[in-house]
Amino acid sequence: MRWEGINEFVSVAELESFTQASSALGISTAQVSRQVSALETRLNVKLFYRTTRKVSLTEEGRLFYQHCRSVLDGLHAAERAITNLQSKPQGKIHLTASVTYGEQQILPLINDFMLRYSDIEVTAHLSNQKLDLIEHGFDLAIRLGKLSDSTMMAKKLGSRAVYVCASPAYLATYGVPHSLSELNQHSCLLGTLDYWHFTLADKEKHIRVKGRLRYNSGFGLVDAALKGLGIVQLPGYYVNEHLESGALVSLLDNHREADEGIWAVYPKNRHLSPKVRALVDYLAAQLQP
Repeated sequence: MRWEGINEFVSVAELESFTQASSALGISTAQVSRQVSALETRLNVKLFYRTTRKVSLTEEGRLFYQHCRSVLDGLHAAERAITNLQSKPQGKIHLTASVTYGEQQILPLINDFMLRYSDIEVTAHLSNQKLDLIEHGFDLAIRLGKLSDSTMMAKKLGSRAVYVCASPAYLATYGVPHSLSELNQHSCLLGTLDYWHFTLADKEKHIRVKGRLRYNSGFGLVDAALKGLGIVQLPGYYVNEHLESGALVSLLDNHREADEGIWAVYPKNRHLSPKVRALVDYLAAQLQP
């Protein structure tokens, strides 16, 4: 009983006409009118102002319409979800990711993904700016670290570690820092921020650092560290191979911040299509440790 008259009410509210609503729903005008009248009786409230020339919502009608529209949207989303489960992944995917991580990690995985799905097309836009997904028409964004946009949905794909490290030659000359306070005595290779992230007594701590070199390039900072110009803090994908080879030495590991998340971000209230879900699931499988 609670569903009776809802579709008719919403249709009349949006079209502002019983006649147009009947045409849109494929039923008679009299049936639309009966259903809406029965709904008003059941709610004991007047939903529409009716004249011979115009139909408009009452204040109560506007409030009821907002809730009904939300419920119907949820129902349609549920129906699409079931339909999409049975659909073959195909069509275009438009995504964005940060430049370096996108080049090093995401795009090679997408290339492998494309070998599996011949009916999917992908356009990737790499940018270090957090672009608005809806404004720019993106289906998906790959983002790193802490998420601040609560208007988006997110699925964790994996995590990344951030290391503080230096070359053996630098440490032999200037010594090894054993505490956060000792960083002030060293030349730190700076990126876009003036501080580094650490953990101290199980709490997040930002330490302001200084040095005579600043780049907005992780590769430039790695090269400077390898050449003994100072200490650097960078994500693992910049330094892992150098740590393994011994060309760089990891420092202050007991203060290393917890691993950052790698996230697939997409707009709220937008059910993932089979093509996007297939890509998200593939990335999650490949990026897990």
